[in-house]
Amino acid sequence: MRSLPSLFLIGLAGVAFATPVASQRPDDQIAPKSLELQRQAKELMGAGKLEQAEDALETALAVDPRNRGAFVDMARVAEKQHLFGKAIRMTSKALLIEPNDPDAIAVQGEAMVELGAVPRAQANLQKLQQICGGKACPQSAELSAAITRGPTVASAKTPETPKKD
Repeated sequence: MRSLPSLFLIGLAGVAFATPVASQRPDDQIAPKSLELQRQAKELMGAGKLEQAEDALETALAVDPRNRGAFVDMARVAEKQHLFGKAIRMTSKALLIEPNDPDAIAVQGEAMVELGAVPRAQANLQKLQQICGGKACPQSAELSAAITRGPTVASAKTPETPKKD
């Protein structure tokens, strides 16, 4: 009997704290301005203007930080700039919003391959295969090809050390 008032207060506090959360927008209602900036960034990426694309994506995320597609596109820009650690960080942010985002998982896995973390990339591939439910999905095929190919940039950048006699 003594715990009944305490339980009532805990329940009341739970309702009070849940109210602000209920007013937040769902993931599928990204601000239109953010989506427009993301579209512009994709055009800039296609034109090879990576710095401008990155700026547009940063603005898109400032407008709406729940735009996980902008995080994934930021990771793609980072990959093109050979900033694989940054690509992994950006995809991790996208995966905090939606843990089963196949694009984020695939891009993250590709960056892991470039850093030589092939076992971690293979774990991403297994997760993709589970998400796709045994069906062939393009993200799974791309990551599988990257794992098979292995690191391309990291191995090209590694200078050979001269042998000392």
